[in-house]
Amino acid sequence: MDRTSTICLFDVDGTVTDPRQPIEPSVRSYMINDLKKRTFIGLVSGSDVSKINEQLGGAEYAAQFDYVFAENGLVAFKDGKEFKRQTIVDYLGEEKLQVFINFALGYMSKIQLPVKRGNFVEFRTGMINISPVGRSCSKAERDQFEEYDKIHDVRKNFIESIKENLPDIGLTYSIGGQISFDCFPIGWDKRYCLRYVENEFNGNIHFFGDKTFVGGNDYEIFNDPRVLGHTVTNPKDTILQLNHLFNNKI
Repeated sequence: MDRTSTICLFDVDGTVTDPRQPIEPSVRSYMINDLKKRTFIGLVSGSDVSKINEQLGGAEYAAQFDYVFAENGLVAFKDGKEFKRQTIVDYLGEEKLQVFINFALGYMSKIQLPVKRGNFVEFRTGMINISPVGRSCSKAERDQFEEYDKIHDVRKNFIESIKENLPDIGLTYSIGGQISFDCFPIGWDKRYCLRYVENEFNGNIHFFGDKTFVGGNDYEIFNDPRVLGHTVTNPKDTILQLNHLFNNKI
């Protein structure tokens, strides 16, 4: 496989790291020091660049990836330098934005959960992240909500209510990680980043993600005809599949 014509794009949470946890040094070393010799490498995440840098162990490590697509590519980096930025404010306008935020806060004020903490609405450059439990929750509370959500479909029901009550808002929604879901303009899912690589790597774009099911935030890019999709379960599985793909042992 020719490195110059191939790129592997990776989701972050659940793919190269455990959810919201730092990357294991061995995984980081494998990607930067071994895999990068065989293929271009890139990260594509719904998180902002500060969270990506934190999980990678610092901006100096994230810069070792050929591409980093924060917020699905709305904020795009090549070789550690930002080259493109798009904002949800420009797309929606302040009036629509406040209608959406007010509805989300009102909905969350009425639901009962095992716990609620702080930071329920996180405003990002290209999207809004909604967390019913609150992003300030502890690791134990995060795990607790994830299990509760599997039974009660808190996030799924929340999204359905938004669609029913705000059908013309112009947003779409995807569940990612353990505690939240992303809200972004239609077409601004992870496929957004492909515009920056589709010509150079035509037919040789591999994507690895753990949320490739319907409603997951990897679903759209995983099923895009420009992409060769790979479903993984955790960082260890990601490396096993990469070893198989490139016939390389770590």
